[in-house]
Amino acid sequence: MTSSRETQREEEKFDGYYALVTSEWEKGDKEIVEIYHGLWRIEEAFKVTKSDLEASPVYVSRHDYIQAHFLICFVALVIDRLLAQCLGNKYSIPRIVESLNKASGSRLEENWYVFDHADEITEAITAELGVDLSRKYLRFGDIKNILGATKKPSI
Repeated sequence: MTSSRETQREEEKFDGYYALVTSEWEKGDKEIVEIYHGLWRIEEAFKVTKSDLEASPVYVSRHDYIQAHFLICFVALVIDRLLAQCLGNKYSIPRIVESLNKASGSRLEENWYVFDHADEITEAITAELGVDLSRKYLRFGDIKNILGATKKPSI
C-alpha cells in the first residue's frame, strides 16, 4: 500500500500539465491544441454579449421571440467583432462600446444634433471606415449622408 506522501509525490510530477479530451480524433495534436487555445474567444463572446451588449436573459415564451432575441444578440456580437477587426484589434470590444456610447448625438432642435465626444477610437473609425465622427454639429441630412457614404470594410 502506498502512503499519501508517495501518492502526492507521484501526482506532483504532473503539476503544470493538463489533459485535453476531444472527439476530434482525426485531427493532429498541434491542431487540437490550437483549437483549445482559441476557446477563450468563445468564452469572451459570451461575456461581451452579457455585459457589454447588455443581452441578459429575457423572459419570453414564444419560440419566435426567443429566436429574434438570439438573432439580435448574435448580429450585435458579429458587428462588434467586425469593427474590432477593422480597427486592427487594437481596442477591446468594451472600449469600443464605451466610446461609441459616448459618441451618441443629442438633439438640439428640430433638425440639428450635437456630438460632443471624440477619442482615439472615434478617430480610428473615421480613418478606417470613412465615417466622419469629428464634426460637432450636424443636421439630420448630414448624418444620413455620412452613413450612406461609408466605405465597405476590407476584412
